[in-house]
Amino acid sequence: MTQLELCKVVATIAHAGQFRRDGITPYITHPEAVANSLENEELKCVAWLHDVLEDTKVTFRNLIDIGIHPSIVVSANFLSKNDIKNEAYLDSYLKYIVAIKVARPDLIPVKLADIAHNMSSNPTRKQTEKYTKALEILNS
Repeated sequence: MTQLELCKVVATIAHAGQFRRDGITPYITHPEAVANSLENEELKCVAWLHDVLEDTKVTFRNLIDIGIHPSIVVSANFLSKNDIKNEAYLDSYLKYIVAIKVARPDLIPVKLADIAHNMSSNPTRKQTEKYTKALEILNS
């Protein structure tokens, strides 16, 4: 099994039973759309896993133990928003976006694809404002 196939299987299993905000669309359609919009195979892997560490019980160690390359796990972990607290969420989110731009510009295509898919999925006004600010930062 290739790394890409493994990442897809792991994400599919990890997100089983989860749904998008509408409560109808299976959550896995989101990482699938993000991955499918990218060309680079390693970034596709990161895209499949970009919400696994944040939104499931799967851990960093679990991903390493099942054979996902450490560079992919580190990148997926970097995109995880586990450190963002509910207080001052927008400020924390924008700091997270700046961190991607400054520390991991190689991951910008994944984040842009993530935002693009979220923007195409009937976002709330608050989400639209947040994503618009994030796009301004990432594209500047």
